Amino acid sequence: MSNKSLHNILICDECGFRFPLSPTERKLYQCPRCGAPLRQAEVPYESFSVPTKAVHTLKYNFISVLDNIRSAYNVGSIFRSSDGAGISKLYLCGITPTPENPRVGKTALGAEQSVLWEHSWSVLETVERIKREGYFLISLEGGDTSVDLFTALPIIKQQDAPVALIVGNEVSGIDPEAVKNSSLCVYIPMEGIKESLNVATAFGIASYIIRYQGLKNV
Repeated sequence: MSNKSLHNILICDECGFRFPLSPTERKLYQCPRCGAPLRQAEVPYESFSVPTKAVHTLKYNFISVLDNIRSAYNVGSIFRSSDGAGISKLYLCGITPTPENPRVGKTALGAEQSVLWEHSWSVLETVERIKREGYFLISLEGGDTSVDLFTALPIIKQQDAPVALIVGNEVSGIDPEAVKNSSLCVYIPMEGIKESLNVATAFGIASYIIRYQGLKNV
């Protein structure tokens, strides 16, 4: 095991509080709960992990368009979800921050280097372009024409075309003209009082559902 992947548990014998400390975090000597001295558990442990694939198996079969996302942290989170869900390319449109913004890397944690990206000032030109290239465009948006994502899965699965998932601005959503140009508009069901999720959270849910339940050749 690499020392870089080892973590330690710090324990307070005074109040019983315990918490993990990674190699990159600053060493603590006092308990954050009661202020008593801390001791280190005897056996360090390695990060828990799941199997990964070094190369996306469906290159360019699943891409995404980000329409004027404001937060660099949301963009970084979307890069990380894209890497996990097998999205091979992100089109960053309008004011959407690119990986050249250091805040993107704070939440992307290296995924900005594994997922291809391209910036365009016009989401409409981008949508028209990838539609001409044969992509089945799915807008993640509400409205009268929107369909429950889970209900829409059979429609998505029937497609032989590659898929492009479009997500929009945190406040105003996707440009209505881009929605009109889409093949399908879907929403994630909400059980509580809020009408929508954080865009990065919604993207993560939708991308995984489409990747593993909507695409044919996963």
